[in-house]
Amino acid sequence: MINRIREMVHRLYWELDINCARTTLACLSELTDTTVNPQTMHAAIGLHGAGGYRAQCGLVEGSLMFIGIFLVLKGKSDSEISDICYRFAGEFTKKFSSLRCCELRPNGFKEDDPPHACEELTGNAIEFTYNFIKSIDIK
Repeated sequence: MINRIREMVHRLYWELDINCARTTLACLSELTDTTVNPQTMHAAIGLHGAGGYRAQCGLVEGSLMFIGIFLVLKGKSDSEISDICYRFAGEFTKKFSSLRCCELRPNGFKEDDPPHACEELTGNAIEFTYNFIKSIDIK
């Protein structure tokens, strides 16, 4: 699975040059065969650390958006989705140590950063999110 995810991430980053939040949405959509409508993808344009402000990581934001989309389609209530998103944030923090872009990004931020410095982290975060989603009791 991780190889498939890494291939998708690489293509989305280097061929389409889209951010981490949109990459997360696109990958999770494909992995779960769940449609994410174009407006949602447009809404995520600025969700890479709040448009580059280095706040909450786009990998987290894209994952939370997708979890909401996916669970609504599975019939979960707003309250259930909120609780699951809370649990996701806690588990993501345990795994990756933070929810903040400026703390998760390899080597932080520098003026001469190479493009797509988070490519490996993105693959790992999407795999983590995919496994998290598979673990949810959908009944």
